[in-house]
Amino acid sequence: MKILSFHPCPLYTNGGAGRLMRRLCLGKEDEVTAMFVKEHCVSTTKGKIREIAISAFPKNQKWTRWKLRMLCKWLRENIFFNYTKKRILKKAVETDFDVLHIINHGVYSAILCNNEILKNRKLWTSFHDHYSLCSNFCDTNKLWNSSERRFVISEELGREYQKIFGNLSYEIITDGLFENEISQPKTVFEKEIIIYFSGLLHFDYLPIFKSLADALDCVNDSNITFRFIMRGTQKLDFFRNRNFPVEYRNDFVSDNEILKELNSADILYLPIKDNKPAFYMYSLSTKMVGYTGAAGTILYHGPKESAANRLLEKYDAAVSCFSFDKSDIINSIHMILNNKGQKSSNAKRLAKEKFNIERTQNIFWQK
Repeated sequence: MKILSFHPCPLYTNGGAGRLMRRLCLGKEDEVTAMFVKEHCVSTTKGKIREIAISAFPKNQKWTRWKLRMLCKWLRENIFFNYTKKRILKKAVETDFDVLHIINHGVYSAILCNNEILKNRKLWTSFHDHYSLCSNFCDTNKLWNSSERRFVISEELGREYQKIFGNLSYEIITDGLFENEISQPKTVFEKEIIIYFSGLLHFDYLPIFKSLADALDCVNDSNITFRFIMRGTQKLDFFRNRNFPVEYRNDFVSDNEILKELNSADILYLPIKDNKPAFYMYSLSTKMVGYTGAAGTILYHGPKESAANRLLEKYDAAVSCFSFDKSDIINSIHMILNNKGQKSSNAKRLAKEKFNIERTQNIFWQK
């Protein structure tokens, strides 16, 4: 079975969408061709899966500032949309495949959903976020009702889409862990406490990160110090001149290297922005999946009503903080240090029951 997978971004970059597809295709890379629209002038890493990059116009340059980036985005998605569309269709026609897999994200996601391209071939679609955040109603409705298989990131999103677009079946496909990637809980802490965050950092997250930084500066305990490691994020001005060092890691590394980084951390920071209910009520962060198998303890920081928090609370698998208040954040940190790994142990049970990657691979490949 040959799959053409149409993505919003390259596979071999930091971020959940690429990681999820890489994990699903382990051992079957020769059966997959990935295609994405390249909107930025940055080099991409090559991996085992063949990737086709469709260059959009105009692309963002490294020096492009915010207002100019927004102008380039508007030009791509309006004036030059048909130019990119034709290039996508041409490459798809030239590619040999049995199944078309689409991630519903971005203005181009439904372009290949037509009879000229499909020609009675199967269509599978993955829905990672609520359409109001990443797509539009028409494209999402078309993909939901045209697909033979529908993959959703969470039960909450699947049930919501059944209400909106039609009562069709769906399957849960999210990131997962192999048995040997689930570590023993960390029960003893060194003086330097390592806090770790991995993932793309959008502007909506800046206030929640600043609240954590302010709280760490106020911890009055001579027995501990902090180090904050941030994987895949931009540098933040408000992290300068703090009472703790910040280490930025932006190079692309293998999943094995990520696993080592995760296991070196004492606190696995999981912030969820609280200003968009359509995001937090239905999305399930792929970074959370990796966190559940790591040695440290998850510090969830976000709204109580989120899909992530509901699942973590069900298993008592994290220490949760629902406010930006310094004292609440400090208390949450002390709870982790005094918990002796019990929350982390519960997270391992969650990982084994819900996030077994071999089981997820078998679902995706219909074994």
